[in-house]
Amino acid sequence: MAQTQYLLHPSGVFATGTRQVGGLSRGLGAEKTLLKFCDDASLVVAAAPQPLRSSARYRARIRGEASGMSESATLTIPDVATQNGRIGNAAVHVVREGDGFDQLMSIAARPVVEQKTESAWVSQVATKQESEHGQALPVEAARTSRHSSNSSFNGFKTAAQTSVVEQELSLDQKQEIVSKGGMPRWDMLLSTEALEEAHLFRASSVTDAHVLRRKGRLKEQDGLIEFIISMHSTHSPYQVMEKVERWVREHVADPNRSTLNRLIPNLGPRFHTPLPLVRALREYDEFASLSRRKYVPPNFAEVRHVINMAQVHAIAEKLSLITFDADGTLYADGHHIEGDNKMIGHIINLMREGVQVAIVTAAGYPGDAAKFEKRLAGLLDAFKELQLPPYVTKFFRVMGGECNYLLRVNAQYRLEFIHDELWQSPDMLAWKEEDIKDLLDNAEKALRAAASRLRVPINIVRKPRAVGAVPKDPIIYEVLEEMTLTVQMQLMQSGLPFCAFNGGNDVFVDVGNKSVGLRALMKYLGTKCCETLHVGDRFTASGNDLATRSQCSILWVANPEETAFFARLLLRDIRQAKLNQYIE
Repeated sequence: MAQTQYLLHPSGVFATGTRQVGGLSRGLGAEKTLLKFCDDASLVVAAAPQPLRSSARYRARIRGEASGMSESATLTIPDVATQNGRIGNAAVHVVREGDGFDQLMSIAARPVVEQKTESAWVSQVATKQESEHGQALPVEAARTSRHSSNSSFNGFKTAAQTSVVEQELSLDQKQEIVSKGGMPRWDMLLSTEALEEAHLFRASSVTDAHVLRRKGRLKEQDGLIEFIISMHSTHSPYQVMEKVERWVREHVADPNRSTLNRLIPNLGPRFHTPLPLVRALREYDEFASLSRRKYVPPNFAEVRHVINMAQVHAIAEKLSLITFDADGTLYADGHHIEGDNKMIGHIINLMREGVQVAIVTAAGYPGDAAKFEKRLAGLLDAFKELQLPPYVTKFFRVMGGECNYLLRVNAQYRLEFIHDELWQSPDMLAWKEEDIKDLLDNAEKALRAAASRLRVPINIVRKPRAVGAVPKDPIIYEVLEEMTLTVQMQLMQSGLPFCAFNGGNDVFVDVGNKSVGLRALMKYLGTKCCETLHVGDRFTASGNDLATRSQCSILWVANPEETAFFARLLLRDIRQAKLNQYIE
């Protein structure tokens, strides 16, 4: 069938052409559009109805074939970036002959105007707009519709949806904001995000299911989760969660004499809130079909997801402090927070809701705030670009070296150290330099001995309050695990708290641990265990997040995508709780 089509991009018309379509190879599962360039090179392009995964500011390359062509061709669309680094239908727009052809040609005749690409932390409304007749609107009209949607939504914002920090503003402060041009620039983060989530049911979309399936290289070691999995041999999923929910409630009330404490040795006081596991299973079951399986029991990751969702529901209403691990949780190992990181918007929204946010990382740079800033550059740039006022930025802190350094954001959106005397506990202030040196010397000896036994060539990295072994050649995870556990055993008699952990590419020993740091931070901020939540990816015996379980509730994630998923659920629960209070 012959057809004539035109490819429209915000910078102009890329191609037109007419050709017989036939014999197309199976590609992206998307609508295939026939195109022809000025040099008479023909090709077929897949115009995907679903957004194509890509990195922000990179080029999207879509391959296609047409019968009769000697070789496949590639269409490159330069500098296309939308929300969360996805390439969608707004970037590539197809208009058929007879449907707005004159308007298409007039747009193509305009001079190309360079457009500023928005980062992921500036939330956007869905870019695909529909007209009254179900036809796709031109790009210009779509943009107009998007802005009008934002403004109309803001007009219906209820008092319950207003953030805590906005409610604390005085009348004079609010009048000053209005006089300068209306709502603060950072208010757009919630207004557009709420529109985006209005039609998304909790944890039931295909995208959410895909995120929760991408487990990565997660070492799965946990007595409670393994016990829950074993119960499925004699119980249905709902029977399992009903029992465990009752046992967790009993364990919170009396950890020493609880049923879980008898069934699972060394469980400890790991729960700080009851967990609505049945409710969480019901939501997760909508796309995982756990209760309808006959031959495949839940795996470790699925049980972990259900527990995480239950923890989100349990703590959202009273959450005062949330802390995040960095590598593997907020961003991939060895990377930094870039401007397209999904968590930037979630972190800012949590701060706007009056929740204290802290990034607790093993990275330690004594006296050098610039190095911390480099790791968090995308987040700090967002603070500055959105001109967050001090009554919002005061909710953000960074704890480095597990527990040894605490930083805050100043008026110039730079990080600055908080004096140790203001936040460290008396026990931490009493640590002597000679004791710290002895601990690090013993740790270095243990690392060298373990590496020698395992025949692993290493480089030793020594810092004021940490020492690490970095293999000279690539090495398997299990060898690093052996080195970590070896050092842990040899340092058990140390007089100072420490953290020996497997970093995935190295093994490090830090003075102190995240349990010590969280306890000091919670006292400094005046929060309780039942009001605090830590999000991390290393809760195994060799991980540096394990120690936080004694201080607060936790979310165990496998990658930054999971972190963003659960952060979104948490924000939704927080807003829903405030809305319920307003209705009551």
